[in-house]
Amino acid sequence: MTTVLVAEDDADIRDLVAFKLEQAGLEVLSVGDGQAAVETAQARHPELAVLDVSMPGLSGIDVCRMLRADPATAGTLIIMLTARVQEQDVEGGFGAGADDYLTKPFSPRELVSRIQEMLARAGRQ
Repeated sequence: MTTVLVAEDDADIRDLVAFKLEQAGLEVLSVGDGQAAVETAQARHPELAVLDVSMPGLSGIDVCRMLRADPATAGTLIIMLTARVQEQDVEGGFGAGADDYLTKPFSPRELVSRIQEMLARAGRQ
């Protein structure tokens, strides 16, 4: 089963995303902050991570950089999730190594579709 890490400090959004991904047949690892995201990714090696940009402690961009720097997690597909729509924020996410970017509010169905497309392109589903 394909494993997806969801790192989001807003419990309602985290639960909604996890529910939709589980409905799509994915195993979900949910965490509420950046440090837990790094630790979980290093321990479980998910195929894909959905990272909220603005989290307490380590931001999603920090987590993205750390996952890319670690050979064990460097190949993890990463989607950044954020309320920030400024061009420099998007560039910051891609500059840190993100594969895709989705702004809030978002359609959970669109997120699932993007995840499935990314996994299919990478041959991981």
